[in-house]
Amino acid sequence: MLIQSSGLSKVKDSVRAKIFFGHEPSAELMAILTVYFVQGILGLARLAVSFFLKDELLLSPTQVSALLGIVALPWIVKPLFGFISDGLPIFGYRRRPYLILSGILGTVSWVSLATIVHTTWAATLAIALGSLSVAVSDVIVDSLVVERARGESQADAGSLQSICWGASSVGGLLTAYLSGWLLEHFSTHTVFGITAIFPLLVSAVAWLIAESPVNKDPENSEQINFVSVKHQLIQLRQAVTQKAIWLPTAFVFLWQATPTADAAFFFFTTNELHFAPEFLGRVRLVTNIASLLGIWVFQRFLKTLPFRVIFGWSTVLSSALGMTMLLLVTHANRALGIDDHWFSLGDSLILTVMGQIAYMPVLVLAARICPPGVEATLFALLMSVSNLAGMVSYEFGAIVMHWLGITETNFELLWLLVVITNLSTLLPLPFLSWLPAAQEQTQISSLQPTSANETNIVAINPGSE
Repeated sequence: MLIQSSGLSKVKDSVRAKIFFGHEPSAELMAILTVYFVQGILGLARLAVSFFLKDELLLSPTQVSALLGIVALPWIVKPLFGFISDGLPIFGYRRRPYLILSGILGTVSWVSLATIVHTTWAATLAIALGSLSVAVSDVIVDSLVVERARGESQADAGSLQSICWGASSVGGLLTAYLSGWLLEHFSTHTVFGITAIFPLLVSAVAWLIAESPVNKDPENSEQINFVSVKHQLIQLRQAVTQKAIWLPTAFVFLWQATPTADAAFFFFTTNELHFAPEFLGRVRLVTNIASLLGIWVFQRFLKTLPFRVIFGWSTVLSSALGMTMLLLVTHANRALGIDDHWFSLGDSLILTVMGQIAYMPVLVLAARICPPGVEATLFALLMSVSNLAGMVSYEFGAIVMHWLGITETNFELLWLLVVITNLSTLLPLPFLSWLPAAQEQTQISSLQPTSANETNIVAINPGSE
């Protein structure tokens, strides 16, 4: 009996160490991971949305790219959601009610797409509503993660973020292939209807969040909320004026704001290469596996490397490897005896691993520079800058596609779009000095509140000028 108990204990310790990176798998942690897991599962409808916009609403690549930029707006105003959550609790709670509402909102948006949406404007509104749902829930769980990540040692840096992104990737992994397979057998509206079920999981697990009411005296709630909001504004102003915060944030913006060719590639692979939805589901499966691999590589080998080194090398390698897409768009891969399908799978695998490795330091940096008491607001602000860059990237991509005359049937200059988008990713490299130097990186976790009314952020000079 003792041997059996000892063996079970070893299994638990092994699971805690290898899967949860040393974190105790409490009910609250499982609830947080479930929210990220649902974010990954919502990828079930990603292909359905793309085919819906292309085949049913008959939009062009330029229009799709522009629309994707618009529906990203909720992610850009994430600081507003964090500000509301931190300063305006519902029934005394800052986290649970917002998670519940976000889940309900997500279900409404997907049900709408499945039933009553038949125009471009209605589709934009419904997709934006779904984006709003995920953005709100993301703000809440991000704040919970930040609160816990601050206590990590330098050796464990990014471990909690790695688990969360891993949960999201697992969710995406489970539904990646299904996203294409379902479209082979059912309509886009059916896929939307199935997807509508999952946001309700977020509402359900919200009750597992360990949270105490911030105010138990309803008579003073208004006054306390006002003081809390004012305190947040002071903390936020102190934070964003620190060079240690706004310089790295500016770099991340430049790094992610370069034009993207995603919309053009979707039309190229479906209209020119005639990839079926089922195969595109396989590609999504491969990219989700690659995302997990990228997280593992970062956690295992790269988490202690300086940010400048990771960003620099991953950017150069990604740009160089991205040029291999020229072989596909010019059909040169066929002359080399490489099938379009195999080439696309291999390229997606490599580029996704590189992209995930490059993005993990963004999360670690953002989490560690957030002062206590304003976690949701500042972390959301930092992430929204990244999301704003993503919107700019889609809009720039739409402009370049329009200039090159790329349409749903004309891909003559797609090779030039590939060259432009890949070379443009190198533009932020001269500004690597905006990121913390190696010796400064270890100090970022030293943020501690000095009093009830003031938070002191350790000023770190990110540059070496």
